[in-house]
Amino acid sequence: MKKQITTILFTIVLTLFAFNGFSQGPPPPPSGAGHGASGNQTGGNAPIGGGLFILLGLGAAYGGKKLYKWQAKDVEE
Repeated sequence: MKKQITTILFTIVLTLFAFNGFSQGPPPPPSGAGHGASGNQTGGNAPIGGGLFILLGLGAAYGGKKLYKWQAKDVEE
């Protein structure tokens, strides 16, 4: 019972501290005559399509491997 209360209190305290990070204001606007005038460009617009498909493929392969091992273990028993 005491361990459950401690766990609940610990979770509540961590949640309250996490909300503190969201309460900060936005950064100040860039200085200069306008957007791009002082070299402040937007993000690099890096393509994520290829990396996303690689990660999805690796995840599917890993899931297939786990499923195969699970079925092989089930057949042995």
